Amino acid sequence: MRTLFHNYLNTFKGLSREVWWLALITLINRAGTMVIPFLSLYLTKRLNFSLSDVGWVMSAFGLGSVVGSWLGGKLTDKIGYYKVMVFSLVITGVLFIWLQVLTTFASFCIGIFLVMLVADSFRPAMFVALSAYSKPENKTRSVTLIRLAINLGFSAGPAVGGFIITSISYGGLFWIDGITCLIATLVLVKVLNPKKAKTLDTVTNEHPESAYQDKAFLIFLIAMILFGIVFLQYFSTMPLYYKDVRLLSEFEIGLLLGMNGFLIFVFEMPLIKWLENTSFTKSGLMLFGAILTGLSFVILNFTSWSGVLIIGMLLMTFGEMIAFPFSNAFAMDRAKKGNQGEYMALYSIAFSIAHIFGHNTGMRLVEALGFDSTWIIVTLLATLCVFLLFILSKYLNHIKKSKYKKIII
Repeated sequence: MRTLFHNYLNTFKGLSREVWWLALITLINRAGTMVIPFLSLYLTKRLNFSLSDVGWVMSAFGLGSVVGSWLGGKLTDKIGYYKVMVFSLVITGVLFIWLQVLTTFASFCIGIFLVMLVADSFRPAMFVALSAYSKPENKTRSVTLIRLAINLGFSAGPAVGGFIITSISYGGLFWIDGITCLIATLVLVKVLNPKKAKTLDTVTNEHPESAYQDKAFLIFLIAMILFGIVFLQYFSTMPLYYKDVRLLSEFEIGLLLGMNGFLIFVFEMPLIKWLENTSFTKSGLMLFGAILTGLSFVILNFTSWSGVLIIGMLLMTFGEMIAFPFSNAFAMDRAKKGNQGEYMALYSIAFSIAHIFGHNTGMRLVEALGFDSTWIIVTLLATLCVFLLFILSKYLNHIKKSKYKKIII
């Protein structure tokens, strides 16, 4: 046991002090975002919105995320990641607290759009900061540490959120979300001042390439949109499935979602460390992660046994653990070809687009066809994602062989 623990700790060695601070800031911020997993329940049970209304609210959520990610990328390239991160955290904290007073459909759509516009301007800036504070050989593990912080916060967040809902009210969640954003800002200002932080990988390009001309990156982005649509069902339609079909309580739903974060906390870093030392490519690993995530929906229609929910969560969790770190590392590697803010903004926008279409489409499919048919359609989207990642892998191999032939000649 001592050897296992020692080996686990060794997977964290070599990461910079600044990356650890970024992880702490992310942990504080993410621990408070317990509103998001319960948003569909809040809108249907508390505000009495229809599933169609919830779908449009989630589309506003995604649209705000798209605009925010694009804006965050532009601002990061112009004024730097530090200023963008501080601005985003402060304003997001205020907006989250304000969100709870909105009770009409139109006002909530506008409110969630503004919240996500400001909140997701943080993401491209954070990715660029993470790249700057990481040695090239440590980037995937640095991304994994950030994800570990996200999921450690997320493992506690839904469980605590479910308890707060049942014992107090939904309103307390908005206050916690806002306050934790403000606390994260204080930590950021204190420990990551650009005058004190040490940059380990500065990328400068006199003639940067446009991300929009990078064919491999565009194929990758389409695949990530599809993967995001599939993955996000676990945070919109799936909680409703747990509640309405499987008859779980909010607290049980929180525990099930919390299991996802706990497993990632325990297994993701050793898994990524091991996979980095194999011969698998990033595109191949992303493909495998997409397969596992798709299978998590396939099995739901096979049995009414409640244990299948745990198996599905396990498949999705390991699929997520493999797909997200290597997709993020893939994006950061490609970003060295051009403006980093632009590349990382597009990577963030891919998932923002998934928010726009994923939640709304999922809700409408459930309302029109029921959960069983919805899971079949989601599985088909996962299959298309896998196909595109296969095409990406073949395309990258072709480019690699072409470059090798030129060198030989």
